Amino acid sequence: MTGVTVSAPAKINLTLDVLGARPDGYHAICSVMQTLTLCDDVSVRRAPGQSRRVRCTWADASFGELPQDAENLAWRAADAFFRAVPLPAEGLEISISKRIPSQAGLGGGSSDAAAVLRALNRLFGEPLSRPGLCLAAQEVGSDVPFLISGGTAEATGRGEVLVQLPDAAGLTVVLCRPDFSVSTAELYRAVDSAAPAARPDSCAMRRALCAMDAQAVGRALGNVFAPLVAQEHPEIEQICSTMCACGAAGAQMTGTGSVVFGVFPEPTQADDACRTLSGMGFWTVRTETSGAYV
Repeated sequence: MTGVTVSAPAKINLTLDVLGARPDGYHAICSVMQTLTLCDDVSVRRAPGQSRRVRCTWADASFGELPQDAENLAWRAADAFFRAVPLPAEGLEISISKRIPSQAGLGGGSSDAAAVLRALNRLFGEPLSRPGLCLAAQEVGSDVPFLISGGTAEATGRGEVLVQLPDAAGLTVVLCRPDFSVSTAELYRAVDSAAPAARPDSCAMRRALCAMDAQAVGRALGNVFAPLVAQEHPEIEQICSTMCACGAAGAQMTGTGSVVFGVFPEPTQADDACRTLSGMGFWTVRTETSGAYV
Protein backbone atom coordinates (compact mmCIF):
# COMPACT_ATOMS: atom_id res chain seq x y z
CA MET A 1 0.00 0.00 0.00
CA THR A 2 1.43 3.37 -1.01
CA GLY A 3 -1.46 5.74 -0.29
CA VAL A 4 -4.61 6.19 1.81
CA THR A 5 -7.53 8.63 1.52
CA VAL A 6 -9.79 9.37 4.50
CA SER A 7 -12.50 11.88 5.36
CA ALA A 8 -11.95 14.70 7.85
CA PRO A 9 -15.34 15.83 9.21
CA ALA A 10 -16.26 19.25 10.53
CA LYS A 11 -17.28 19.50 14.18
CA ILE A 12 -19.61 21.71 16.16
CA ASN A 13 -19.70 22.48 19.87
CA LEU A 14 -23.24 21.79 21.05
CA THR A 15 -22.17 23.13 24.43
CA LEU A 16 -18.95 24.95 25.31
CA ASP A 17 -18.01 26.11 28.79
CA VAL A 18 -14.68 27.45 30.07
CA LEU A 19 -13.93 26.42 33.64
CA GLY A 20 -10.75 28.42 34.19
CA ALA A 21 -7.08 28.76 33.32
CA ARG A 22 -4.70 25.85 33.99
CA PRO A 23 -1.10 26.03 35.25
CA ASP A 24 0.13 24.73 31.87
CA GLY A 25 -1.22 27.80 30.07
CA TYR A 26 -4.29 26.06 28.62
CA HIS A 27 -7.88 26.43 29.84
CA ALA A 28 -10.08 23.75 31.33
CA ILE A 29 -13.23 23.30 29.27
CA CYS A 30 -16.37 21.21 29.22
CA SER A 31 -17.93 20.71 25.79
CA VAL A 32 -20.33 18.32 24.11
CA MET A 33 -18.87 17.96 20.64
CA GLN A 34 -20.41 16.52 17.49
CA THR A 35 -19.06 15.71 14.02
CA LEU A 36 -20.90 16.47 10.79
CA THR A 37 -21.16 14.94 7.34
CA LEU A 38 -19.50 18.06 5.88
CA CYS A 39 -15.88 17.02 5.46
CA ASP A 40 -12.50 17.57 3.84
CA ASP A 41 -10.79 14.72 1.98
CA VAL A 42 -7.23 13.93 3.08
CA SER A 43 -4.88 11.75 1.02
CA VAL A 44 -1.50 10.60 2.31
CA ARG A 45 1.00 8.94 -0.04
CA ARG A 46 4.41 7.54 0.77
CA ALA A 47 7.18 9.30 -1.18
CA PRO A 48 10.52 7.67 -0.24
CA GLY A 49 13.54 9.79 -1.00
CA GLN A 50 11.49 12.97 -1.27
CA SER A 51 10.85 15.77 1.19
CA ARG A 52 7.45 16.08 2.83
CA ARG A 53 4.87 18.15 1.02
CA VAL A 54 1.42 19.43 2.01
CA ARG A 55 -0.95 20.64 -0.70
CA CYS A 56 -4.33 22.22 0.11
CA THR A 57 -6.95 23.00 -2.50
CA TRP A 58 -10.23 24.76 -1.76
CA ALA A 59 -13.66 23.88 -3.03
CA ASP A 60 -14.48 27.55 -2.33
CA ALA A 61 -11.61 29.86 -3.26
CA SER A 62 -13.08 32.68 -1.12
CA PHE A 63 -11.89 30.88 2.04
CA GLY A 64 -8.33 32.10 1.49
CA GLU A 65 -4.85 30.60 1.65
CA LEU A 66 -3.53 27.94 4.02
CA PRO A 67 0.09 27.11 4.92
CA GLN A 68 1.63 24.35 2.84
CA ASP A 69 4.56 23.65 5.20
CA ALA A 70 5.34 22.94 8.86
CA GLU A 71 2.84 25.62 9.93
CA ASN A 72 0.03 23.35 8.76
CA LEU A 73 -1.43 21.06 11.44
CA ALA A 74 -1.38 18.19 8.95
CA TRP A 75 2.43 18.45 8.78
CA ARG A 76 2.64 18.57 12.58
CA ALA A 77 0.40 15.50 12.80
CA ALA A 78 2.85 13.56 10.64
CA ASP A 79 5.69 14.63 12.94
CA ALA A 80 3.67 13.41 15.96
CA PHE A 81 3.00 10.06 14.29
CA PHE A 82 6.66 9.35 13.57
CA ARG A 83 7.59 10.33 17.14
CA ALA A 84 5.03 7.82 18.44
CA VAL A 85 6.06 4.79 16.37
CA PRO A 86 9.45 3.06 15.97
CA LEU A 87 9.72 3.92 12.28
CA PRO A 88 12.05 6.31 10.51
CA ALA A 89 10.29 9.39 9.18
CA GLU A 90 10.02 9.33 5.41
CA GLY A 91 8.85 11.53 2.57
CA LEU A 92 5.10 12.07 2.31
CA GLU A 93 2.67 13.73 -0.07
CA ILE A 94 -0.29 15.06 1.93
CA SER A 95 -3.14 16.38 -0.23
CA ILE A 96 -6.16 18.05 1.35
CA SER A 97 -9.31 18.88 -0.58
CA LYS A 98 -10.89 21.56 1.60
CA ARG A 99 -14.61 22.13 2.07
CA ILE A 100 -14.55 23.25 5.70
CA PRO A 101 -13.84 26.98 6.06
CA SER A 102 -10.88 27.90 8.26
CA GLN A 103 -10.99 30.10 11.38
CA ALA A 104 -14.67 29.28 11.69
CA GLY A 105 -15.00 27.14 14.83
CA LEU A 106 -15.59 23.99 12.74
CA GLY A 107 -12.26 22.34 13.53
CA GLY A 108 -11.20 21.94 9.91
CA GLY A 109 -7.46 22.10 10.52
CA SER A 110 -7.72 19.86 13.57
CA SER A 111 -9.79 17.34 11.64
CA ASP A 112 -7.26 17.31 8.80
CA ALA A 113 -4.55 16.59 11.38
CA ALA A 114 -6.57 13.75 12.90
CA ALA A 115 -7.17 12.37 9.41
CA VAL A 116 -3.42 12.38 8.71
CA LEU A 117 -2.83 10.40 11.91
CA ARG A 118 -5.52 7.85 10.99
CA ALA A 119 -4.26 7.60 7.40
CA LEU A 120 -0.62 7.10 8.45
CA ASN A 121 -1.67 4.49 10.99
CA ARG A 122 -3.46 2.55 8.26
CA LEU A 123 -0.61 3.07 5.78
CA PHE A 124 1.97 1.61 8.16
CA GLY A 125 -0.06 -1.39 9.36
CA GLU A 126 -1.92 -0.01 12.40
CA PRO A 127 1.01 0.32 14.82
CA LEU A 128 -1.04 2.57 17.13
CA SER A 129 -4.23 1.68 19.01
CA ARG A 130 -6.98 4.29 19.27
CA PRO A 131 -5.62 5.45 22.68
CA GLY A 132 -2.18 5.67 21.07
CA LEU A 133 -3.54 7.80 18.26
CA CYS A 134 -5.24 10.07 20.80
CA LEU A 135 -1.96 10.50 22.68
CA ALA A 136 -0.22 11.52 19.45
CA ALA A 137 -3.16 13.82 18.67
CA GLN A 138 -2.73 15.67 21.99
CA GLU A 139 0.64 16.94 20.75
CA VAL A 140 -1.01 18.61 17.77
CA GLY A 141 -4.04 20.44 19.19
CA SER A 142 -6.82 20.36 21.78
CA ASP A 143 -9.60 19.35 19.34
CA VAL A 144 -7.53 16.70 17.54
CA PRO A 145 -8.09 13.81 20.02
CA PHE A 146 -11.89 14.11 19.64
CA LEU A 147 -11.56 14.06 15.87
CA ILE A 148 -9.65 10.77 15.91
CA SER A 149 -13.00 9.02 16.39
CA GLY A 150 -15.60 11.76 15.95
CA GLY A 151 -19.25 11.08 16.60
CA THR A 152 -20.65 12.49 19.85
CA ALA A 153 -18.52 13.01 22.94
CA GLU A 154 -18.11 15.14 26.03
CA ALA A 155 -14.66 16.72 26.22
CA THR A 156 -13.07 17.98 29.42
CA GLY A 157 -9.54 18.87 30.51
CA ARG A 158 -8.19 21.00 27.68
CA GLY A 159 -10.28 18.90 25.29
CA GLU A 160 -8.30 15.67 25.44
CA VAL A 161 -10.33 13.87 28.15
CA LEU A 162 -13.17 12.28 26.21
CA VAL A 163 -16.29 10.37 27.18
CA GLN A 164 -17.88 8.91 24.07
CA LEU A 165 -21.66 9.37 24.04
CA PRO A 166 -24.22 7.37 22.03
CA ASP A 167 -24.11 8.39 18.37
CA ALA A 168 -26.51 11.18 17.52
CA ALA A 169 -26.24 10.83 13.74
CA GLY A 170 -28.91 12.13 11.40
CA LEU A 171 -29.91 15.46 12.94
CA THR A 172 -30.30 18.17 10.29
CA VAL A 173 -27.92 21.11 10.76
CA VAL A 174 -27.44 24.37 8.85
CA LEU A 175 -24.10 26.18 9.00
CA CYS A 176 -23.78 29.89 8.28
CA ARG A 177 -20.51 31.82 8.17
CA PRO A 178 -20.41 35.59 8.60
CA ASP A 179 -17.40 37.27 7.04
CA PHE A 180 -15.14 37.96 10.01
CA SER A 181 -12.60 36.11 12.12
CA VAL A 182 -12.10 36.16 15.88
CA SER A 183 -8.98 36.06 18.06
CA THR A 184 -9.28 32.94 20.22
CA ALA A 185 -6.63 34.23 22.64
CA GLU A 186 -8.54 37.50 23.17
CA LEU A 187 -11.77 35.62 23.86
CA TYR A 188 -10.12 33.45 26.50
CA ARG A 189 -8.68 36.56 28.13
CA ALA A 190 -12.16 38.10 28.17
CA VAL A 191 -13.63 35.00 29.85
CA ASP A 192 -10.81 35.08 32.41
CA SER A 193 -11.59 38.69 33.31
CA ALA A 194 -15.33 38.23 33.90
CA ALA A 195 -17.32 35.10 34.70
CA PRO A 196 -20.01 34.28 32.07
CA ALA A 197 -23.53 35.35 33.00
CA ALA A 198 -24.89 31.94 31.96
CA ARG A 199 -23.28 28.57 31.49
CA PRO A 200 -24.45 25.76 29.20
CA ASP A 201 -26.04 22.64 30.70
CA SER A 202 -24.11 19.67 29.32
CA CYS A 203 -26.25 17.22 31.33
CA ALA A 204 -29.39 18.49 29.59
CA MET A 205 -27.60 18.18 26.24
CA ARG A 206 -26.60 14.58 26.92
CA ARG A 207 -30.22 13.69 27.75
CA ALA A 208 -31.50 15.41 24.61
CA LEU A 209 -28.99 13.59 22.40
CA CYS A 210 -29.75 10.20 23.93
CA ALA A 211 -33.43 10.81 23.16
CA MET A 212 -32.58 12.13 19.66
CA ASP A 213 -34.95 14.99 20.44
CA ALA A 214 -34.08 17.87 18.09
CA GLN A 215 -36.24 20.34 20.02
CA ALA A 216 -34.50 19.47 23.30
CA VAL A 217 -31.09 19.65 21.63
CA GLY A 218 -31.96 23.12 20.36
CA ARG A 219 -33.02 24.29 23.83
CA ALA A 220 -29.80 23.01 25.41
CA LEU A 221 -27.36 24.68 23.01
CA GLY A 222 -24.91 26.98 24.78
CA ASN A 223 -21.53 28.66 24.29
CA VAL A 224 -19.88 31.04 26.78
CA PHE A 225 -18.02 32.77 23.95
CA ALA A 226 -21.11 33.65 21.90
CA PRO A 227 -22.24 36.74 23.87
CA LEU A 228 -18.69 38.14 23.76
CA VAL A 229 -18.47 37.76 19.99
CA ALA A 230 -22.00 39.09 19.47
CA GLN A 231 -21.08 42.33 21.27
CA GLU A 232 -18.71 43.18 18.43
CA HIS A 233 -20.48 41.32 15.63
CA PRO A 234 -24.29 41.62 15.66
CA GLU A 235 -24.42 39.23 12.69
CA ILE A 236 -24.26 36.38 15.20
CA GLU A 237 -27.63 37.24 16.72
CA GLN A 238 -29.04 38.14 13.31
CA ILE A 239 -28.19 34.68 11.94
CA CYS A 240 -29.50 32.92 15.06
CA SER A 241 -32.79 34.83 14.85
CA THR A 242 -33.16 34.09 11.13
CA MET A 243 -32.59 30.37 11.68
CA CYS A 244 -35.13 30.24 14.48
CA ALA A 245 -37.66 32.18 12.38
CA CYS A 246 -37.22 29.50 9.70
CA GLY A 247 -38.01 26.74 12.20
CA ALA A 248 -34.72 25.87 13.94
CA ALA A 249 -35.13 24.25 17.34
CA GLY A 250 -32.16 26.37 18.38
CA ALA A 251 -29.11 28.15 16.97
CA GLN A 252 -25.70 28.88 18.42
CA MET A 253 -22.14 29.84 17.51
CA THR A 254 -19.61 27.00 17.41
CA GLY A 255 -16.22 27.19 19.09
CA THR A 256 -14.86 30.72 19.13
CA GLY A 257 -16.70 31.47 15.89
CA SER A 258 -17.49 32.74 13.48
CA VAL A 259 -19.82 30.02 12.15
CA VAL A 260 -23.34 29.79 13.55
CA PHE A 261 -25.26 26.52 13.33
CA GLY A 262 -28.92 25.69 13.69
CA VAL A 263 -30.54 22.35 14.54
CA PHE A 264 -33.71 21.71 12.51
CA PRO A 265 -36.48 19.20 13.21
CA GLU A 266 -37.41 19.09 9.49
CA PRO A 267 -35.14 19.18 6.42
CA THR A 268 -37.60 21.48 4.61
CA GLN A 269 -37.12 24.07 7.35
CA ALA A 270 -33.36 23.78 6.95
CA ASP A 271 -33.69 24.33 3.19
CA ASP A 272 -35.74 27.46 3.85
CA ALA A 273 -33.05 28.76 6.21
CA CYS A 274 -30.35 28.06 3.61
CA ARG A 275 -32.22 30.00 0.95
CA THR A 276 -32.89 32.92 3.28
CA LEU A 277 -29.36 33.21 4.66
CA SER A 278 -27.74 32.72 1.26
CA GLY A 279 -29.95 35.50 -0.03
CA MET A 280 -28.56 37.72 2.74
CA GLY A 281 -25.05 37.12 1.36
CA PHE A 282 -23.77 34.55 3.88
CA TRP A 283 -21.95 31.30 3.07
CA THR A 284 -24.50 28.68 4.08
CA VAL A 285 -24.67 24.90 3.83
CA ARG A 286 -27.01 22.15 5.00
CA THR A 287 -25.41 19.11 6.60
CA GLU A 288 -26.15 16.40 9.22
CA THR A 289 -24.66 15.07 12.40
CA SER A 290 -22.51 11.97 11.86
CA GLY A 291 -21.54 8.93 13.87
CA ALA A 292 -18.13 7.82 15.14
CA TYR A 293 -15.82 6.29 12.54
CA VAL A 294 -13.10 4.44 14.49
